[in-house]
Amino acid sequence: MPGPTSIWIAIVSALLAVACGSAAPGPVSQPTHGSPGAGSSRTGSDPAGGDTAVRSVATSTAVPRADLSRAQFSTGGWKTDFSKHSVPLEEISSGGPPRDGIPPIDAPKFESVERANSWLKPREPVIHLEVGGEARAYPLQILIWHEIVNDVVGDVPVAVTFCPLCNTAIAFDRRLHGRTLDFGTTGNLRNSDLVMWDRQTESWWQQVTGEAIVGELTGKQLTMLPATIVSWQAFKQQFPQGRVLSRETGHRRSYGANPYAGYDKADEPPFLFEGKLDGRLPPKERVVTVDVAGEDAAYPFSLLAKERVITDRVGGQPIVVFFDPGTASALDASSIAASRDVGATAVYRPQIDGRRLTFSWRNDGFVDAETGSRWTILGRAESGPLVGKELQPVVHGNHFWFAWAAFKPDTRIYTHQ
Repeated sequence: MPGPTSIWIAIVSALLAVACGSAAPGPVSQPTHGSPGAGSSRTGSDPAGGDTAVRSVATSTAVPRADLSRAQFSTGGWKTDFSKHSVPLEEISSGGPPRDGIPPIDAPKFESVERANSWLKPREPVIHLEVGGEARAYPLQILIWHEIVNDVVGDVPVAVTFCPLCNTAIAFDRRLHGRTLDFGTTGNLRNSDLVMWDRQTESWWQQVTGEAIVGELTGKQLTMLPATIVSWQAFKQQFPQGRVLSRETGHRRSYGANPYAGYDKADEPPFLFEGKLDGRLPPKERVVTVDVAGEDAAYPFSLLAKERVITDRVGGQPIVVFFDPGTASALDASSIAASRDVGATAVYRPQIDGRRLTFSWRNDGFVDAETGSRWTILGRAESGPLVGKELQPVVHGNHFWFAWAAFKPDTRIYTHQ
């Protein structure tokens, strides 16, 4: 089995090779340890209305030379105001591909659950997002190659994002102070996490926090939306009329293959991470993370797999964390569908209509003690007196520990009580 360094060399080499190639509809075979990439310019349709283009800029804004003296990335072609930044620029480094070399999906197509069922396997991971009564599934077999989908759900412009190196799946509201932003990939990383850019101001954004860290919008914060990684089986059972991101993306990719095969090992160090690892947990231990009223908490998957339900208070507010087995990793074997089971999680307010509920795992399901109703991982009562009721979701993440700890070093790790 190749070591981490040799795997990463192969990933970057394949990524750059594909980035220089052409884009066309439909999947095409890539090397086992290849990585996302595509041509760095294209014209697409803005979901908020109107055409947009990834522009090739001939000159960059003049910036103080001292600010960039230790930069580990190229400023060529950017109109970004590098004199404005909230983090040391030397913390940002090139990940290999050029701007939008990992191409975001700007004009996403969707299909029915019935049609998607022909190419999605039951345990495959999808990002579930529900806004304004519209439920959508974004398969990680697609997101792993594109990392960003600019979409509109329930009349809300959203960006659905996934950083494979950190296992961070996060959805954002793209509106900021009356303006809708469109996002792409800079080709750069910070603490191994995706650094995004918006096409309106060319500011750079940290994916794991949703904060602008370089450029005109430095210090601005995107609103995160409740989204979670669940199995295709769980999504289609609860949302048979839901819509599913289509593989008709306009790009040639081996959808279903994992270009980061072998990366999903909890005790191995991450790639392109230059910070100090927080040794309280293995670096790539999966954790559920919650940030409420200024308090950060993390719940290790290894503990959740045993407990199945954890009730806690974060920021003075009660929460309940669910864990359900049956969801495959996107970062384990070369085939996502054949990868090991890592389970799915969700976080909710444990109350309905002002009534506090107490949950436990019973007979392979989530049951509340007050009414005996049975609940799904997606927070809906499927039987019992509360059938049809839905729990209020809490924004959370399913990250690798090293990535979350790098940005939130004061996080409290939940232990068995």
